[in-house]
Amino acid sequence: GPDKAAARIEASKVFSKDLMKKYGIPTAEYQVFTDAGAAMDYVKTCPLPVVVKADGLALGKGVLIAEDRAAAVAAVETIMLDRAFGNSGSQVVIEEFLTGPEVSVLAFTDGKTVRPMATSQDHKRALEGDLGPNTGGMGAYSPAPVVTPEIHAKVMREIIEPTIRGMAADGIPFTGFLYAGLMISKAADGTPTVKTLEFNCRMGDPETQPIMSRITGDFAKVLKAACDGKLNEAELTWDNRSALGVVIAARGYPEHPEKGAVITDLPCNDADHHLFHAGTAKNAKGELVVAGGRVLCAVGLGDTLQKAHDAAYEAAREVRFDGMQMRSDIGF
Repeated sequence: GPDKAAARIEASKVFSKDLMKKYGIPTAEYQVFTDAGAAMDYVKTCPLPVVVKADGLALGKGVLIAEDRAAAVAAVETIMLDRAFGNSGSQVVIEEFLTGPEVSVLAFTDGKTVRPMATSQDHKRALEGDLGPNTGGMGAYSPAPVVTPEIHAKVMREIIEPTIRGMAADGIPFTGFLYAGLMISKAADGTPTVKTLEFNCRMGDPETQPIMSRITGDFAKVLKAACDGKLNEAELTWDNRSALGVVIAARGYPEHPEKGAVITDLPCNDADHHLFHAGTAKNAKGELVVAGGRVLCAVGLGDTLQKAHDAAYEAAREVRFDGMQMRSDIGF
């Protein structure tokens, strides 16, 4: 993985936005503020809707979308004055609101060679139909049909590879997994445009689960090659099937997840079903219990996305614990 300096690409939105600006990597127009008063003055006149982001890490909750002036001012107050996300709110990035499908493209690098991972798309909203509060993710699927071969090549050429090259040129080489959260839209002439919403310096949950479920061959050898700086000698191989993952969350997630419920039933893993543990633990009695907001992720594989969807929900519906919640429309 990256060292502390390179990990700022995720840990500081100001760092990542400034890096993208320096190297001409497409992203939303933005302004950075360290003074809450100046930020409030800006949102009173800037185009709406507007996105207000805490600079630092905030467990996926430090991004607030404001549809009107009052909400924009309130977002600045929440982040910079109330410090809802602690010191992560000492600076804010205020950027233009982008529309279109949001997708994730992962790549794996030893600092020189870059290997693309499978594409994926997740669902951030808590409720069906992409409604309700933003969460860390309620499910994902891979591949993402919206990322055509043309778009994927464009992302690698204009975003991923220039980012890796730029960081190396700045003396902060990036190694490990680089996750790009992207917004796809269309230019006036109908050609696809892609802009970078954010970078993570790791694989992203819940996109990782369907992606990992599609890796074939000896992944450890690929990891070892990367550690040795010889990623150019290794290739990733993929299952051609689709994979879809459903997050099974605790009651009250995302605002106030309730912990401690005993998990009584779990599905078995096989060639078409994988169950990933996230927020689970053993209690004093040795029982498996809920220990986080996103508790489990049930992944299904199939020759089509519909078959992967059906396999995932087949597994998810075998899970039993008090208060469990999940969306029934992942991949819709």
